[in-house]
Amino acid sequence: MALDIKELMAKVGKIRILTNRLIDDRLSGDYHSTFKGQGVEFDEVRPYAAGDDVRAIDWNVTARTGVPFIKRYAEERELTVLFMVDVSGSQNYGRGLRTKAELAAEVTALLALTALRNQDKVGLLLYSDRIVKYIPPRKGRNSVMRLAREVLAASDDASGGTNLALALEYLNGVQKRQAVVFLVSDFFGFDDCERQLRATAHHHDLVCVRVYDPAESQLPDAGLVELEDPETGELVLVDTSSASVRRQFAQTAQAETEAFSRFLAKSGIDRLELSTESAYIDEIRALFKRRAKKR
Repeated sequence: MALDIKELMAKVGKIRILTNRLIDDRLSGDYHSTFKGQGVEFDEVRPYAAGDDVRAIDWNVTARTGVPFIKRYAEERELTVLFMVDVSGSQNYGRGLRTKAELAAEVTALLALTALRNQDKVGLLLYSDRIVKYIPPRKGRNSVMRLAREVLAASDDASGGTNLALALEYLNGVQKRQAVVFLVSDFFGFDDCERQLRATAHHHDLVCVRVYDPAESQLPDAGLVELEDPETGELVLVDTSSASVRRQFAQTAQAETEAFSRFLAKSGIDRLELSTESAYIDEIRALFKRRAKKR
């Protein structure tokens, strides 16, 4: 059942309070140094000073004035930041502090607010087994909470599977200019779209944000349990009292996680792992620092 407007706005209000509390100058500064502009543009000329690089001398101005001048350049700071958020049926799962969808909305709001504080444009692409909604990149503080609201509303209404390959192909079609892309998903079945992930990472600055719930990788000892696949609706009766069944379930989940990590590492794609049961600000700062160190 879809969230009513009052409940939805209450959740968005909590996210507003949370993100305003978490964001600070240090996070904003780390973001600024991590995500660079697309190049440099001419700023001004100034008189040459001892120690300046002679390669920067503006010979035209120098010849006119008889005094050496050098060119100064400024970074083209403005970036386009796009959030691709999975709103398929599996995103509504969460037994702890929040669902995966609520975590995705929080992180989207926090990163979008950080981007806007750095004068960047932010946009949103919601997908499941289809393109649910696309909001072109724009500036404006009010747009941040709209992104969170759209993620929550779409996730609550969503059912069915995920077609990440379709979403990536759509993104690359509508976003021709290079952008920073935060792809937020649980990445179930990611191996069906490895080619599209690599292509997107080649064209854009791609960061994969995996949201997960610890319970998805470990079965409790609860006897016979009927499990439902949230994306297909398939029902399976599982004997969770069997130690071998629980062990096999955990091993399969771990193998899938490790395969995803190996793929990202091999493809040179940055990743962020976020649990529904934990705070995430330290993980975000760690990502920024890793990227800054690589630069």
